[in-house]
Amino acid sequence: MLPRFGVQVLDLGAGTAVLSRRGERTRVRVGREADLVVRGEGPYTAARMRQGVWVVARGRGDPAATWKSVPLGNTGAQLLLDGSGAADERSLQLAAATFLCTHHVAGLLEHYGVNCVFDVGANAGQYAKRLRGLGYTGRIVSFEPTEDAFAKLRQAADPDPEWWVYPFGLGREDATHSIHVDWNTMNSLLPPSEYGKGRYRRFARTRTEEIELRRLDGVMDKALAGLAEPRPYLKMDTQGYDLEVFAGAGDRTGEFVGMQSEVAALPLYEGSPRMAEAIAVYEESGFEITGMYPVTREATTGRVVEFDCVMMRAAAAPG
Repeated sequence: MLPRFGVQVLDLGAGTAVLSRRGERTRVRVGREADLVVRGEGPYTAARMRQGVWVVARGRGDPAATWKSVPLGNTGAQLLLDGSGAADERSLQLAAATFLCTHHVAGLLEHYGVNCVFDVGANAGQYAKRLRGLGYTGRIVSFEPTEDAFAKLRQAADPDPEWWVYPFGLGREDATHSIHVDWNTMNSLLPPSEYGKGRYRRFARTRTEEIELRRLDGVMDKALAGLAEPRPYLKMDTQGYDLEVFAGAGDRTGEFVGMQSEVAALPLYEGSPRMAEAIAVYEESGFEITGMYPVTREATTGRVVEFDCVMMRAAAAPG
């Protein structure tokens, strides 16, 4: 009788039915363990994660496509792979490294009680957004000297009162300097190396902007203002200029409980230090490596071009 009163009935069998007042429902089998009741048309794909747990995606590829679920050790986490094989090994590795690096940093920030992250070379704020997404709620102070990127950075940070942004770069001394721009996220104060020119077509065209540089030790007091017990962390991603930023901290490098630098195994920029040289400087200042994550690889050889190097000061660890 229910349809006579405008109630739709979808019989699922064994005394089970779905009743609805608006729109017709359709039953979609997603395996022997479950049915999916939908309004509208598919296609749908489903992947069984474990007993009683499914992931269902709508309108993605072939409805008959297979998904693969890979347990990540004993962590309880699962890696879900599209069976179409869209992600090659290199892309998968680099995407995983980006996530794992940020996850590792977020855990260290919590463990070490970091309450201020210096985000040097912020671009449009990608790094800060990832930290916020993983639960970091402390202050972030971002520095981005290029005009277009800073406009995007300021817009991203505007709703967040604990995310401060400054339209200048950091270096060894207070000065004005020309920076190469229009290289997407790879704008640099240094010209490209011969290796860099061969790797990236974008280096063949360039224009420059005049930007302001300041020493890190000259901006720290303002950045840390209002924090009763500052515990800062320094992140640098300045396309070959990280050691110059670090030098600008002078004796105040000892105040940072941890740091992160993009170090080059294969330098993309003229005058940028090799990985071993940069790490040696950081280690001399009391930092020790907690993680190394590939940023880019050569597709033909598999060689890593750059790593994100995460380092902490062991003496600053709690307890």
